[in-house]
Amino acid sequence: MGKISWMKLKGSQNLRLRLLLSTLSSTPILIEDIRADATWPGIRPHEVSFLRLLEKISDDCLVEINETGTKLKYKPGIVMGGKHLIHDCGVIRSIGYFLEPLILLGLFGKKPLCIRLRGITNDSKDPSVDTFRSTTLPILKRFGVNPEGLELKIESRGVAPGGGGEVILSVPILQDSLRAVTWIDEGMVKRIRGVTFSTRVSVQFENTMIHAARGIFNRLLPDVHIFTDHKAGLLAGRSPGYGISLVAETTSGCFISADNSVCYAQGEEEAEIEDEAMQDLMPPEDTGEEAAGVLLGEIEQGGVVDSTHQGLLFLLCALCPQDVSKVRVGKLSPYGIEVLRHIRDFLGVKFVIKPDPSTETVILKCVGCGLKNLSRKVS
Repeated sequence: MGKISWMKLKGSQNLRLRLLLSTLSSTPILIEDIRADATWPGIRPHEVSFLRLLEKISDDCLVEINETGTKLKYKPGIVMGGKHLIHDCGVIRSIGYFLEPLILLGLFGKKPLCIRLRGITNDSKDPSVDTFRSTTLPILKRFGVNPEGLELKIESRGVAPGGGGEVILSVPILQDSLRAVTWIDEGMVKRIRGVTFSTRVSVQFENTMIHAARGIFNRLLPDVHIFTDHKAGLLAGRSPGYGISLVAETTSGCFISADNSVCYAQGEEEAEIEDEAMQDLMPPEDTGEEAAGVLLGEIEQGGVVDSTHQGLLFLLCALCPQDVSKVRVGKLSPYGIEVLRHIRDFLGVKFVIKPDPSTETVILKCVGCGLKNLSRKVS
């Protein structure tokens, strides 16, 4: 066996992104100084959980973490996919943290992926499972992913701090490669859809959120439907909470989303902040209004995706065949910029970035790296 050449990186930032790109590009990585100067140095439980997930869906991948957790060696294996897989995501980060990389890796697997994820379905840090179902999956279809077999089923809800939610993700494999896109027409908003949820609180909270959000949208367009998804008993997870997920569909088939969740604080210092959290929970009316306001802000920025989906959009463009992809986004998000830098380092794909002053949007062009699904079974 030849000597492994490691790509050396430092720090804890964008660890999930680095592991994803390392796996897709088959590049072994060595990360040092992971929170070396922090009070609690080293890798966090949700990052360890993500590494365990990579081991679960891959064959022959190597993970080495030193005693203090400040140094990580990761040699990617072959993404196998598979059915009947189960992974507990823990309660530090929500299932949304694990879904984005999992969807991309599933496309390049040997077999279709079907995995049951347990943990927090809705929180204020990561995109909710509703947003993934209504917005992320349609983006993949635009890049030529087969809609058959691509789905996310929400079995039960779970909010912070207790979790207890379950979803089943199914991802088909790519038969060859993605499809390059020219996607610069964001169109006009033609309808707004949404869903509210509540666990272990009154169902009336959902009606209040719907009423507040509709009060804003109905001044602008008539086609607004927000559905309710009240969970009770075992399907309601272990903690009380409520929230709303909204998506605007445009005339050119773009989906712009925003979501908002309200739950009790999570983390080690739970006991100290419990009293404050009890007072600071946002009332349902404000929750609905805030989500509506955030969605209108995303629409105003322009672009074919909202700011939380910029990173995924750039990754999909970079993984396309060696053909030109051209996309329009609103103001570049900080995470979007980090994704562009990491794509350059791992895949060697550089984007041409051109601001469009007339619409205050940005047009990005790139030639994809031509990643093919070589691990799939040839029938």
